[in-house]
Amino acid sequence: MTATTLPQALHFPNQKDFKMKPIIEAIDLHKTYSNNNVKVHALRGINLKINEGDFVSIMGSSGSGKSTLMNIIGCLDIQSSGEFLLDGMNIQNLNEDKKALIRSKKIGFVFQSFNLLSRTTAIENVELPLLYSNSDGKLRKELSENALSLVGLSDRKDHQPTQLSGGQQQRVAIARAMVNDPSIILADEPTGNLDSKTSLEIMGIFKGLNSQGKTIVMITHERDIAEFGSEIIEMKDGRII
Repeated sequence: MTATTLPQALHFPNQKDFKMKPIIEAIDLHKTYSNNNVKVHALRGINLKINEGDFVSIMGSSGSGKSTLMNIIGCLDIQSSGEFLLDGMNIQNLNEDKKALIRSKKIGFVFQSFNLLSRTTAIENVELPLLYSNSDGKLRKELSENALSLVGLSDRKDHQPTQLSGGQQQRVAIARAMVNDPSIILADEPTGNLDSKTSLEIMGIFKGLNSQGKTIVMITHERDIAEFGSEIIEMKDGRII
């Protein structure tokens, strides 16, 4: 599976103009958990710089620290020591409300299990992030329809997740991640529950979003999927190797 075999069914706008600047920076990042008075060192001195518009794949076995690093990048967790900057901001100095605002405006999340509400339609699932903003119903519907159109699901907007294939559910999840037009997409094993053909289609969407200037950070255990990124970072025992 290589980038040269990507399907061309979806059309993405031309690449946006953006300057190559650091958008994610980790400086001597450490994360330690305490479990029954036993210290677990999840991250051991991570130094990382990801520029705006990069597509970075993170690989590593269970316990390597890749999920902990992703949680810190996504402002879902905080390091024990070291410094983490997101678009130049020191996240450690922000309160929970400000971190929540950053997550809603700057970061879109895509998960292996899709995380869709089963009794709501595709368009209602995509609208969810917009409910926390002050946008009216008409604008929410317009933005959600545009996001579904981007992933090729305009004709499935009124379908519930149980009426969609796994690949279509993941497309809905990507549309939901994109509806606020974030600058960063964090994808955690986005093809883990999909077959090879559908995985190619999903990676085609990520490549298209990256060509627009979106920064993609993806966790995967599959080497062929990781190779869609412009850079592969491998982790072991809390370190980049």
